Amino acid sequence: MAGGIVITRGGDKAYPGNLTCSVFLACVCAGFGGLIFGYDIGISGGVTSMPAFLEKFFPGVYRKEQSNVPGTDSYCKFDDATLTFFTSSLYLAALVSCLFASFVTRKCGRKFSMLLGGLLFLGGAIINGLAQNVAMLIAGRILLGFGVGFGNQAVPVYLSEVAPYKYRGGLNMFFQLTITFGILCANVLNYVTAEFKKVEGWRVSLGCAAVPAVIFIIGTILLPETPNSLIERGKKEEALEKLIKIRGVKDVDEEFEDLVKASIESKKVVHPWNNILKRKYRPQLTLVTFIPIFQQMTGMNVIMFYAPVLFKTIGFGSKASLMSAVISGLVNCVSTLVSIFTVDRLGRRVLFIEGGIQMFICQIIITICIGLKFGVNGDPGPLSALYAGGVVAAICIYVAGFAWSWGPLGWLVPSEILPLEIRSAGQSINVSLNMIFTFLIGEFFLKGLCAMKFGLFIFFSVFVFVMTIFIIKLFPETKGIPIEEMYGIWSSHPYWKKFVPKEDDTKGGDIEMPAEKKDDPKVDDHP
Repeated sequence: MAGGIVITRGGDKAYPGNLTCSVFLACVCAGFGGLIFGYDIGISGGVTSMPAFLEKFFPGVYRKEQSNVPGTDSYCKFDDATLTFFTSSLYLAALVSCLFASFVTRKCGRKFSMLLGGLLFLGGAIINGLAQNVAMLIAGRILLGFGVGFGNQAVPVYLSEVAPYKYRGGLNMFFQLTITFGILCANVLNYVTAEFKKVEGWRVSLGCAAVPAVIFIIGTILLPETPNSLIERGKKEEALEKLIKIRGVKDVDEEFEDLVKASIESKKVVHPWNNILKRKYRPQLTLVTFIPIFQQMTGMNVIMFYAPVLFKTIGFGSKASLMSAVISGLVNCVSTLVSIFTVDRLGRRVLFIEGGIQMFICQIIITICIGLKFGVNGDPGPLSALYAGGVVAAICIYVAGFAWSWGPLGWLVPSEILPLEIRSAGQSINVSLNMIFTFLIGEFFLKGLCAMKFGLFIFFSVFVFVMTIFIIKLFPETKGIPIEEMYGIWSSHPYWKKFVPKEDDTKGGDIEMPAEKKDDPKVDDHP
């Protein structure tokens, strides 16, 4: 640490503060950033299963999907590069935008970044609703992706900074809850608009993305900025006023002083992208790298944004496939509520591990069900009600396992373990990798389904097994620990203590060292 003497602080601080009405409403409004993300996940899979949409934009897929030629491989009906890119282009755009969002969130504030994301998403929704050709569809998807990138960068950070540490887990999960609610709303809307005759139902579904965008924009305008962001931008007096208001108590001096110290340390960091590579930040870098990768490699997004296509592939009719997607979306939403009410009681590790085991078992069951019925030729013949119900039930139990574990925790944990000086860079890594692997899943799932058949679900189950072991070995419990005191869990962890010694305060409780001691080799950062 350039010119600093380390001051060791304890990791057992308990900042005073209540769950005030203003905090709760702020977290709800900010959490609606997940609504725009979730709505898009749900809507894209639904419209791509609508015959009218396919006939207009993807006639080749429409002809394959409508053909009833015996021996047709059901696994490959939707394998089309342009159709796949329609879905995945959003995530590629989100990847690009979140790199810029890191800078904007740091320099202009969390609130401005969220507002910009909402406006971009609104523009994409309007273009998609008016689309006349594939080029317009892709252009709209790219704008939607820019909006998602800014929202996903700023919202989890905002929630973690505003929420009192005792309630941080549950309040942060409003983001995931609104994602699941957005998916459910999209699935229900797709089910309704699929029957429209006088207007093109798919156009209504795509255009209605403007509704969650407007809700998010209005909510963001009404939000207060976080004290962390205000301090970071030199507005200390305003930050103190905001902190008193959102905590509901006047005794916030200790927390405020720690926030100021963290801000001072973060301003010493000229290149946060280089700083996060330091040895003492190895735990945070490892987790923000692997958690988003593992979250996508559960295969959950396959279920969510390809649910109607997947159900249609395994023999459900068009209307039945949309209804099955509604059912799985409802399970997803309700199960996220379970996580909200248990995460600050049971802790993050318990939910991570239990959810992983549940998903692994369900993926094996789904593989067996599809494999026995379809084989490798993809011709199931008539489906019994028992078989159809069994597949939907297995998928719903799998969805529940994800919804109360890797879904919300994949956003919560990275946002709460990052100290301020590397928070923007770390969150960018988290969102970027999430978008990269969401794009890869969206781009290659239909090709993988065609090539690997039912074995594709075995592929995802292997990752679920590996990520569960990863959590058991490398993730310490973080519930009930203030963000600015999080460093203590690394120095006492059996593995991470090799990188974060107890005497190394990673949160920058530094004081300026006398000039004559600045070159003393005995006072230095750990290697």
